[in-house]
Amino acid sequence: MPARHRSRQRALQVLFLWDQRKQDIGDAISSFYETLGSEEEDPQRTPPDEFMEDLVRGAAAGSGAIDERITAKSANWRIERMPAVDRNILRLAVYEMNDLKTPPAVVIDEALELARQFSGEESVAFINGVLDAVRRDVDQPNTP
Repeated sequence: MPARHRSRQRALQVLFLWDQRKQDIGDAISSFYETLGSEEEDPQRTPPDEFMEDLVRGAAAGSGAIDERITAKSANWRIERMPAVDRNILRLAVYEMNDLKTPPAVVIDEALELARQFSGEESVAFINGVLDAVRRDVDQPNTP
């Protein structure tokens, strides 16, 4: 599995934990690493995943504005009514597309893969639609 894909999977897990527990993002990251360390045969601490941490910290810090963008592009869906997995896939993807400037096609493809792994087919179509609308804004930032 490519390293970036694994980092995105981990980022989704951490952001989900943060979202559900309403805890500090640093605590959610630490909890995630502790869980990994207890599951591994090698007792040495898991090395930090910098890309995952950048994704998680950025998505959490910008969650207010990111959630507004998601809500604006998701017809008749309030962010708090979305399944938690879908909401956090969208947060990660919007952050990565907008702030890290990862090519939108790559971000959308990765987000859809996460949705296939951790959600359902209805979610794949929903996430694709929302991210495609966000992509159009990223491609043409000065249009209303």
